[in-house]
Amino acid sequence: MPHDSELTRFIGPPLGDCFREMLSSEDSVDTAVAAYRDRFALVGMFENSVYDGIPEALESLLSHGACLFLVTSKPRIFAERILEHFELAKNFNAVYGSELDGRLSDKGELITHALRQSGLPSNDTVMVGDRRYDVIGALANEVLPVGVLWGYGSREELTSAGAKKLYQEPHELRLIVSQPGTASAGRSSATSETWAACYCSGRLCPSILGR
Repeated sequence: MPHDSELTRFIGPPLGDCFREMLSSEDSVDTAVAAYRDRFALVGMFENSVYDGIPEALESLLSHGACLFLVTSKPRIFAERILEHFELAKNFNAVYGSELDGRLSDKGELITHALRQSGLPSNDTVMVGDRRYDVIGALANEVLPVGVLWGYGSREELTSAGAKKLYQEPHELRLIVSQPGTASAGRSSATSETWAACYCSGRLCPSILGR
């Protein structure tokens, strides 16, 4: 069994991509994904716990006029159930995720989809995430990428990918809406009138959210 430190790099990318790196054939990948999801649907998705400070951080963002959306490359059907289970669903306007057939598993395509469906302008939207995929996907859509360091990505990974801001603790997320210019990267002031939405990648629980 690989050490935890070796497995960390597989937290974040689409599940199929992770198994492709480890297994020799596409048939093996399909079998592994199916087996993983069978267990995840029954037990795994509830083997999470919410990071300390996350509920308060979400409430603070909402109190400052933000609209919150969850955007995860993991299956939407699982992400919705996890949010309900941990009583976090009330904080989000909508949940966007991949489909079980693999559609929308690329983070850039998913953010494009989320922006279109929500009708929000990219220049008034922030993507909050802990892996380079979140940052790359945000930049591909001209969305401001904000990296968080309580997840599985390192400072180096996030800055190398192009994150414009890094936050160490959940309570710092309020700075997105309370500091002028943060949300729009200098294009407008970050007030409740000009700041539209915050997309979160799913780093709410210290586990593989929605896989």
